[in-house]
Amino acid sequence: MTELATDTPMIAAEAPQYNATLVRREDESESLAYFWVRFDGERTPFEPGQYMTIGVFADGKLVQRPYSVASSPRVAVTDGYEFYVRLVNGGQFTPLLWRLPIGHPMRMIGPKGKFTLEPDDERTHIFISSGTGNAPFVSMMRSLVEEARPRPTVFLNGVSYERDLGYRRLIQGWQRSGQYPVDYIPTVSRPQDPANVSWSGRTGRVESIVAPICDELTLTPDNSIAYICGNPDMILAAEETLLARGYPEDQVKKELYWPKGKEPRGATAV
Repeated sequence: MTELATDTPMIAAEAPQYNATLVRREDESESLAYFWVRFDGERTPFEPGQYMTIGVFADGKLVQRPYSVASSPRVAVTDGYEFYVRLVNGGQFTPLLWRLPIGHPMRMIGPKGKFTLEPDDERTHIFISSGTGNAPFVSMMRSLVEEARPRPTVFLNGVSYERDLGYRRLIQGWQRSGQYPVDYIPTVSRPQDPANVSWSGRTGRVESIVAPICDELTLTPDNSIAYICGNPDMILAAEETLLARGYPEDQVKKELYWPKGKEPRGATAV
């Protein structure tokens, strides 16, 4: 089991800066969970693909982190904003988040980010993500389902362990029912680990399957557009693969935010 540190700071139950509430939580695994945070007042509109920053006061300091919204804008008033989060042992914020009871006040600001869909783009969308980087794509797809305007999509998600495939049931359900024209292609990077004994799907890091998938599905710069979100080095590697296959730079969309100290090699944080 993943253990939380015992020396985590004291979380303030009240603060004048608090403007939202943790209203729901569902655990995907011992270190992955879905959290719903709702503004106490009026909701703030956002576009699918954008992120919000959530935080709490601990030992007198505001500790906060940005997370892509996974829910659609339509449910922000009733359900709040959904975030898919991994617990980071030794991290500053996530151990605090894991300790919060439902109903605890929080600070939430945003939205921010330009990682949004091109309007009225009917090309096949290649969504490439690692880990929890699939969240903005889920928001995009949920919104398009609500609008009855789903776009043909190839959804790649890479994880270390099969148990880490968040939103798997949702996306596979869309694929089986035909509600969304999506090819869901997950991959596991540690197939020899005992935790993956039942895995029979693709293996390797997600960036390693981009070229083979493009070949298998005949995806080209003429018929598709790519969006990438996740591990910074994965983003660079996947982008390099696509550019080498003739995709123009403006046809490879990237989530350009990464936490301080986690910048990819040769990149500058924004």
